[in-house]
Order: sequence, then C-alpha cells, then structure tokens
Amino acid sequence: MQQSGQQHSSGLLASTPAWIAGVAAAVALFVPLYLNLEAGADWLVAALGLSRATPFGEALAFLLYEIPKVLMLLTAVVFVMGVVHTFISAERTRAMLSGRRVGVGNAMAATLGIVTPFCSCSAVPLFIGFLQAGVPLGVTFSFLISAPMVNEVALALLFGMFGWKVAMLYMSMGLLVAVISGMIIGKLGLERFLEEWVRQLQNSAVSSEFSAEALSWPERFREGVKHVREIVGRVWLYIVLGVGLGAGIHGYVPENFMAALMGREAWWSVPAAVLLGVPMYSSAAGIIPVVQALLGKGAALGTVLAFMMSVIALSAPEMIILRKVLRPQLIAVFAGVVATGIMLVGFVFNAVF
Repeated sequence: MQQSGQQHSSGLLASTPAWIAGVAAAVALFVPLYLNLEAGADWLVAALGLSRATPFGEALAFLLYEIPKVLMLLTAVVFVMGVVHTFISAERTRAMLSGRRVGVGNAMAATLGIVTPFCSCSAVPLFIGFLQAGVPLGVTFSFLISAPMVNEVALALLFGMFGWKVAMLYMSMGLLVAVISGMIIGKLGLERFLEEWVRQLQNSAVSSEFSAEALSWPERFREGVKHVREIVGRVWLYIVLGVGLGAGIHGYVPENFMAALMGREAWWSVPAAVLLGVPMYSSAAGIIPVVQALLGKGAALGTVLAFMMSVIALSAPEMIILRKVLRPQLIAVFAGVVATGIMLVGFVFNAVF
C-alpha cells in the first residue's frame, strides 16, 4: 500500500516538468497572438474585400477582434484563479469571516469577492453558507455585492480594454459600494426579514476538519484547466452574444443617439442606465464588450459603467433566487442601497473622466 502511494507520488512529481513546460509554452503562444489580434482582424476584413468605413465592415472587424480577445483574457484569468483557489477552500473562507468586527469583516468579505469568479446568481449559495457559519448579515451582503461586480474577470477585461486607471478606480469604487452597503444593511438589523428556514440555519454549521493534504503542482494545474472548462464552457455563448450585440451597436447605432441617451450632459442618464440594467442578466465577460461599443458611440464612461454594474450586481434572476432566502422588504433595501451606490459610482466616473 505504501509502495503504491510512493509510485503515485513519483508519477505526479515526474509530470511536474511537463506541466510547467506546457504552461510556459501556452504563455509564449498567448502573448504574441493576443498582441496581434487587432491586426489580424483588420487583415481578415480587408481579405474579404470589405472596408471599416462601412457599418458592416466596422461591425465585422469589432466581432473578429473582440471575440478572441475576450475569450483569451477570460481563459487566462480563470486558469490562474483556478490554481489560486486550490489554496483557499470555501470552509476556510467562511471561517475567516465569522466572528469579525463590523467594518473589518465587510472589507474582508468584499476583498474576497474579487478572487471568487461567481456571477450574482451563483454567489447566492455561498451567501447562505456564510449565514450558516455565523457570519453577520451585513458582512455576507458585502460579499454578495462584490463577488459578481468586482471579480477578477471584470478587472482583467477592464484593464485590457480601458487601461489600469479605469480598472483600479472601478475596483476601488466597487469595493467601497460593497463595504458601505453591507455596513448599512448590517446596522439596520434586518435579520428578521430572512426567511424562517435561513434563520434556523444561522450559527448551525457543523465544525469540520480541513483537508491537510498538500496538492502537487500538476494537481493544481489540473484544477486550473477544470475551472476553464467549467466557467468558460458555461459563459462562452453569452460572450459571443454580448460581443455580437456590441458589434451591432458599434457598426450601426448612430453616435448622436448614444451620446444623447448616455451622455454626461443628461443628469438623468445614470439613474436611467441603472434601471435599464436591472431586468437584464449577464456576466462581466458578456457585458463588457457591450460597454466598449457604447463608449465608442459617445456614451459617458460613468453612465455605461453604472449600466454594467446594475446588470451584474442587481440582475432580475438574482432577485428571484434571493427571494428564496430573503423577504421582499430585505430585497428592496438591498436593491435600493446598492443602486444608490452604483449611481454614485456613475456620477464620480463622469466627473473624473
């Protein structure tokens, strides 16, 4: 039995150089390909006898450039975070947050949201798990807001499309919204508006031993590949649809129309963008190409980011799922507080950029 375990360990160790070589080769291929995507899209459009001066040519160039760009960024980020997640279990996360002071716990929960690749709907089960572990209600809401809105996918795509200044300001403002919203909800003492079965779960978690088994690097790399298959495999179609919508906006929607609808001159554009985003549902990867297309048509950055944040943090499907654990009064408070924070972000971005 011991000999078998040693053989298994040796097999894993023997495969470590192969995995490292494979990852290095992937990076060496990824970088030049990513840097030449735009030139490749232009070449393909020209090879088809089209011009970017025409609406169809411009839309096609946007499509050919953005689809591989978004998918490559998403694949790289999800693989890296899949490896990172092998060091952090959900049980450890809940244990880390329980018993923390108000403010400190909110900041920790919001920060943890950055490294969890969950959309608003898939973050709900962890929200329930936090409550079960005795994490305060306000702290759990800080995580619920931050996880979809300020995750690594959104930051990577914003960085790739708009630069580090926009990405960092977005992260800072998003974390601020998550922390302050969670603190406000916690201060209001709204636990009575949890559904009865959820209140019975609070502080009922059974302590369990964390696995002390150290994973090898090949196993961690396999987890990264597994994350890519699960997450990219689940959202790639939404990305294609989002880029397709963005391409249509980019090529065919008149600039004057979008500038009038989402321009910074119209004070009502930010609240209108938030209201428009709530009925929709998309991941950050699916909505950011639409954001880029809207900006290309003259829409104000703050207005468009407010639209994006409402889509991924206040979606109608999320509200439907939350109704299973929260009463309507608490859902209304949650939506109102977060919407106010998102509008503040929109106004700040419009004032700065």
